[in-house]
Amino acid sequence: MFIEERILTLFKRNWQHTLTYWSVFFSFGLCIAFLGPTILDLQCQTQSTLQQITWVFFSQQFCLLIGSSIGGVFKKTLFSALSALFLSSLMISVIFAIIPFCYNVLILAIAMAVTGLAMGVIDTIANIQLVAIYQKDSAVFLQALHFFIGFGALVSPLIADPFLSEHCGNSTGGDESVHFHHRMTVYNIERSNISTPTPEHVEKEESIVSYAFWIMSVINLPVPIAVLVLMYLEKLIPCCPGSKTRLLDKDELSMEAQGTEAAPAPAPEPEPQQKDDEVGGHGDIFSCCKNGNLSGLPPSFFGIHILGGVVLFMTDGIVGAYAGFVYTYAVATPMSLSPKDAGYLASLFWAAITAGRLVSIPLAYRFKPVRLLMVNLAGVIVTVLLLLLLYTSSTFLFVGTCLLGLFLSSIFPCMLAYTEDILEYQGCATTVLVTSAGLGEMVLQVVVGSIIHDAGSYSFLLCGMIIGCIGFIVFFGLLLCDRLHSNYLTGTSKKTAMVEEPSTEDNNSKMTTPNHS
Repeated sequence: MFIEERILTLFKRNWQHTLTYWSVFFSFGLCIAFLGPTILDLQCQTQSTLQQITWVFFSQQFCLLIGSSIGGVFKKTLFSALSALFLSSLMISVIFAIIPFCYNVLILAIAMAVTGLAMGVIDTIANIQLVAIYQKDSAVFLQALHFFIGFGALVSPLIADPFLSEHCGNSTGGDESVHFHHRMTVYNIERSNISTPTPEHVEKEESIVSYAFWIMSVINLPVPIAVLVLMYLEKLIPCCPGSKTRLLDKDELSMEAQGTEAAPAPAPEPEPQQKDDEVGGHGDIFSCCKNGNLSGLPPSFFGIHILGGVVLFMTDGIVGAYAGFVYTYAVATPMSLSPKDAGYLASLFWAAITAGRLVSIPLAYRFKPVRLLMVNLAGVIVTVLLLLLLYTSSTFLFVGTCLLGLFLSSIFPCMLAYTEDILEYQGCATTVLVTSAGLGEMVLQVVVGSIIHDAGSYSFLLCGMIIGCIGFIVFFGLLLCDRLHSNYLTGTSKKTAMVEEPSTEDNNSKMTTPNHS
């Protein structure tokens, strides 16, 4: 078979949990991509300047980082983990529904901050729970998990696009100026033979983007319902007792029945608690730092966490920066694409990420995560280098956008599987990596945007090249830490064996002494 029977059995045993975590990541994807294409409609809605509306991006990314950092607090029991996922996914639907009524930029920023917090909690908990369930076999399932981010991020702009207005008027009265979309003004300014339209020549258009947010709210509603169903099956809803046997217990009984068949029934064992007790080694970022067991660990242990986090800081930063500014780069000189053509680039980028994560599911089964990481990081550098060299080719901009999305798509799940495997699922790698990725997306998006504003559009690709090279160099440092940590574990196991061997020989001598007397 293409996939081992053992992995299929693991999936059958945990399919309810797995599908639920996958669906929750769909909510994450919806949230992460809708703000970009609708930001100018929201600017018109809130009657704010472009500089003011950028704080909406910052508030979402900053709270996403906070949510990622504290998300591990909720993983201590299955009840707290699923409750947090239920509230987070439900909150996303609620925020989508109320965004059309946010006529003040501060209120909109607060709403986006709430979604960012929910996204951060979802990101950490879903990754931790899948790693805890599948451990050494988690790479395949993590690839599928992050496929659903790309799927949600692909659906979101497709829903919003038909409802985006080319321009909209100031509906609050007083100021009769018209807010033009960036995709209109930049395109017209770049063409000297076409005069830039003025407010007097443009008919005001009422924004209908509200319908897009309400549609996304309805589409997201099945996700919290799925989490609630899983809580019911696990008998975690006090007012709904459900069946007498918990879902996990049923899985254990079915597995025992398949494995024993004609063998005598084993003695009853205590109820398994691996999903209700604390998942070993994982927690929020603060509890990881306070762990009392850190004093006896080698430097390589900390190096793996730090270097793995830096790699994701760089690569997720590229994802955020490219998705946020590829349109700005495309409509500016020397590319000077039309607004309609440039608008396809962000959708193509997310479509490539979605397709890449789908393709990575079978690849993760056949190849080790470290090999996939090597290929993907090298592919990112080569693609950005070609984009730099062919900076006047609009055709290769589309091709390069597609390739960049494919190479970036599976770096996060591969890095997560790789570092957790090195640490034997006893560290805080999931929490550290999720936090680092969120931090990179927040910081580098702001930094790259500032550089583009000061140095011009060409610096967009130059920043991507520098960031990609730094990530690739740091990855080699991670490989060195992996080797050092393996040597440390090998030395520790040898010392343990040497300590245990004399005691075994003493016991054997004591057992044979009476035979000689």
